[in-house]
Amino acid sequence: MGKMQLSGKTALVTGAASGIGRATALSLAKRNCNLILADINEAGLTETVKLLAPHSVSVSTHSLDVSDKQAVMRFPDHVQQLDILINNAGVGISGNFEQLNPEEFDWLFNINFHAVVNMCRAFLPLLKESADARIVNISSVYGLFGVPGNVAYCASKFAVRGFSEALRYEIADNNIGVSVVHPGGVATSIAKNARIAESLNMSEEDIEREKANADRLLTLDPSIAGETIVKGIENRKDRILVGDDAKAVSLIVRLFPVSYWNILQRFVED
Repeated sequence: MGKMQLSGKTALVTGAASGIGRATALSLAKRNCNLILADINEAGLTETVKLLAPHSVSVSTHSLDVSDKQAVMRFPDHVQQLDILINNAGVGISGNFEQLNPEEFDWLFNINFHAVVNMCRAFLPLLKESADARIVNISSVYGLFGVPGNVAYCASKFAVRGFSEALRYEIADNNIGVSVVHPGGVATSIAKNARIAESLNMSEEDIEREKANADRLLTLDPSIAGETIVKGIENRKDRILVGDDAKAVSLIVRLFPVSYWNILQRFVED
């Protein structure tokens, strides 16, 4: 098949109030793709809509908590047509396995993984009605290698990757492609908004320092990430690596599938 033509198609983007979600929406709009935008942050959605004003596309916004399974399952009732589903909403939490309590682990998994599964389940019937459709699930560079202190986040992003890759082959006969995206350090607010394991009992000053250390690794302009993702959709890429760091990690993990941490830890911990 040739390139996926985006003009006139309709894409649903979760986490569209900022960051990668907003940037992806803008890149889609430049290609005359109509948009359904969802986020729990209504003020951020309003700002995204303002940025989309120069583009002559249809835009609808929906306040949605993707961790609310019932709300997700009702969402298709508000959608007439869908060709592209982009599951982008995600959160982070710092802490190793013994520091995280079960509720914190579940909170992250409900947003980063179960919401992806539930959105796919809810919208698969509508996607099957499209002659050319695609599911795009945002994993992470942390879905390529394990990072100490990020056990829940890594687990959720590996889960997104595994789910996406298996689903791709299960639904291949339905004219639905599946892309899994691995962004590297994109300059979004995920580090600033991340939670810290309660058991660490960190002071506000220490929390801010921890978040600043994580944020320094996030340098890629979101607009570049959005363009990379949309170009990957156009080219029907099954795996989309965003940023030179993601490409480097992917190569190192392939070359050293067991001992990669000996090489990569210097970049993560410096």
